[in-house]
Amino acid sequence: MNLGAENRNKLIVSLVLMGLAVVLLGRMLFSSGGSTPTTSAPGPAAAPLAATRPAARTRAGGKKVNAAPRSLDPSLRYDWLMASEDTKYEGNGRNIFKAQAEIPEPVAPAISEEERKKEQAAEQPPPPPPINLKFFGFASKPGEAKKIFLSQGEDVFIASEGEIVDRHYKVVRISPMSVEIEDVLNNNRQSIPLTLG
Repeated sequence: MNLGAENRNKLIVSLVLMGLAVVLLGRMLFSSGGSTPTTSAPGPAAAPLAATRPAARTRAGGKKVNAAPRSLDPSLRYDWLMASEDTKYEGNGRNIFKAQAEIPEPVAPAISEEERKKEQAAEQPPPPPPINLKFFGFASKPGEAKKIFLSQGEDVFIASEGEIVDRHYKVVRISPMSVEIEDVLNNNRQSIPLTLG
């Protein structure tokens, strides 16, 4: 076997690692697991507790085996049953099947009937402003559409059906005694009667 300098270094490292593995394996196999000592308090209540506690025994392979003596007493322990029946679950009300707890909605304080009416009145939109035009006459020529005179303060407007007056009032329909006007901005219709004077 002809070993070079590179192979010699690899051989030394592998031998050191194998030796370390053998030492750790031997230590694991031959170490004693040691059982925990059981102490019993004096008194009659300590005897059943010590008898039900499992004792650990170690095999040669290092695995622990349960070597506790099993009770062959077939009698029913009514005191244990009563203790389990009297136990009540007192949770915090959280659903364990949900990831997050539910946050309860705040309860609104009770309000009187007058306050409720005020709130409802405040919630309703204000009525649209009244149309402050006055209808005071006709202007018609034969063969042309019927026109009317409308005034707002000192301003006078002449319009026929379908025309817009003062940039936001539309003349919808003209009748002999009244005219129907629509407020285009507020979507409000109002009938204005013919006024004399």
